[in-house]
Amino acid sequence: MVISLIERFESDCIIRNISGSKIYILYAQEFSNFLQKSGKEPTNITKGDLKAYLANLKARGLKQTSIDRIFSCLSSFYAFLVDEGLSSSNPITPFRRRYLRKYKEDNSSDSRKIIDIEQASILVNSILDSRDKAIVTLLFKTGMRRGELCRLDVGDIDLDNMSLKLKRTAKRSNRVLFFDRETAEVLRIWLRVRDARKMDDVALFPSRLRGRMSLAQIENIVKRHAARVGLHNSNSKCLEDRFTPHCCRHWFTTYLIRSGMPRDFVKELRGDVRRDAIDIYNHIDKKELKESYLAHIPQLGI
Repeated sequence: MVISLIERFESDCIIRNISGSKIYILYAQEFSNFLQKSGKEPTNITKGDLKAYLANLKARGLKQTSIDRIFSCLSSFYAFLVDEGLSSSNPITPFRRRYLRKYKEDNSSDSRKIIDIEQASILVNSILDSRDKAIVTLLFKTGMRRGELCRLDVGDIDLDNMSLKLKRTAKRSNRVLFFDRETAEVLRIWLRVRDARKMDDVALFPSRLRGRMSLAQIENIVKRHAARVGLHNSNSKCLEDRFTPHCCRHWFTTYLIRSGMPRDFVKELRGDVRRDAIDIYNHIDKKELKESYLAHIPQLGI
């Protein structure tokens, strides 16, 4: 039954076109394997089972962000079981509220690294590889997630209009992003290099081996260049000492707000999910949004 459930969940994720569905399947399978050791199935669990699994994850030395991600994926799994009539309720939601939120607050002092504009400029301008420079520049200038960057195709980029269109995901509302002339020039250089290498893949950033670049490859690129200029310490467990692709998203948000961009515009560019009626019916003019973006996005002297 467990295998059947996982297979059905996988099929459902594919039908719903869920981004990164493989990780959802992986964590659902791992949790099912954990339950099997005590003779249980996912459709018949107690709070005690979830507490035991949480203790197991902590004993393995997983970071809190990893634990949060695992339970987020499990919540999607149980939402599927509820929809299929295989479970009366989603037990993950109240469990996360009681056992994960407090734990996360206890570590709130360990904040993510935010660098200043000069440091961002040093980082970007220190990168000689045209592909890597385009990757880091896009992360800084658009605030997109690394997964969104991985899925970009050449056809998604409009250099003349200085805009791009992201693939559809459940996490994002606005899919149209803008970039400035600095970014456009970096992308032009990379596209010329890409064409010279005669890469057949449609991906904007194909792997040097084959296919599309992975999330891990993007993260390694950012960390490697950040470490080279003293912005990332891979040996430190403190978030403030580590620079990852998500730090670029924080940088993007922080400096647009500090430069005076309206918060509604920042939320639109971030693609934050619209949660209430005011957000849903607040239609932002794209021309006005682009003009505001170009007026507020920090320049890095590229």
